[in-house]
Amino acid sequence: MRSNRYIGTVAAVAAALFLTAPLSAAGVNDDPLKEKWAPGPWGPDDKAGSVNRTTPAMVLKAVGLVKQGKTATLGKVYAGDAPAFGSRGWRMTIPGLPTGGPFGEHQLVYNDEYLATEIGQIGTQFDGPGHIGTITSEGMFFYNGRILDQSAGAYGMGPLGVEHVAEKGFVCRGVLLDAVALRGGQLPIPAGKGDPGIITDADVAAMVKNQGIAPISEGDCVFLHTGHGNIWHPKDWDKFDAAEKSKRVANFNAGEPGFGISACEYLAERKIILTGADTWAVEAVPGENADKPFECHLQMQTRRGIWNLENLDLSQLVADKAYEFLFVWSPLKMKGATGSPGNPVALY
Repeated sequence: MRSNRYIGTVAAVAAALFLTAPLSAAGVNDDPLKEKWAPGPWGPDDKAGSVNRTTPAMVLKAVGLVKQGKTATLGKVYAGDAPAFGSRGWRMTIPGLPTGGPFGEHQLVYNDEYLATEIGQIGTQFDGPGHIGTITSEGMFFYNGRILDQSAGAYGMGPLGVEHVAEKGFVCRGVLLDAVALRGGQLPIPAGKGDPGIITDADVAAMVKNQGIAPISEGDCVFLHTGHGNIWHPKDWDKFDAAEKSKRVANFNAGEPGFGISACEYLAERKIILTGADTWAVEAVPGENADKPFECHLQMQTRRGIWNLENLDLSQLVADKAYEFLFVWSPLKMKGATGSPGNPVALY
């Protein structure tokens, strides 16, 4: 194991703190035990989290937001040269060309792809129940009090698998919060507490008011536009040469604007079921407290089962000022996976 040292960039620090430190080095966090994070509102057997809040009435109300008959896909293209966190990567090959055939008198051939990747945690990605946890004195604590070594193994996350959320899926009122309009331009990577790159609870309330939309409420899916996603340009990426792509990857991964912990608590109090953004973590990196990286991840996902969609392309919604819409998407039913790729759809 590598030591948990500051190594230059925020992304590297986060990787060192969160992924590579020896378990004994960080001690324990017994807040989940003291504060009784589990069982959650849906009982000790629940595996899906806040998506359980969705009701037929909520779905019908969300369907009513489709006024123009327009659609926008929110996923970005999966490719080997796209930005990725830490050592993650997307490595796709087409073996054979053709992979198989020919067959029959009509000489049929076919092609398949072979993919090597962290398929649940790359590109446009969904964080599921098995992705984020914390070390307590009773073991590694994940959603609804499941202890990792009692629940999961090398070949799957068991009751923490993403398929349990996928069984429900997301059909909800989507809310777009345009922080670029609020701030008057692309948000900066924050330098610390009070930085304009950190979106607070007051900022969320201001955006709702400024955009003239109904208050955020139970069952909503809430998405934040920061402008940071344009560094990994949704339309022109393949027009850039290798040097420009490398520069943009470094800038994209160096940190990010996003929700601060007060905004996350604000959204949680309103019982939303999903967060998302045009960034790779949705929350601000660094946030208000550098000693607690990815605090929103822990408080929203591990504590409350409010899941997360990262690296979204929100550009069409922003251009159309589609601040409320019908959001439809489900993770793939990959047994035991920590998350899922996908291409969500907004209808308005």
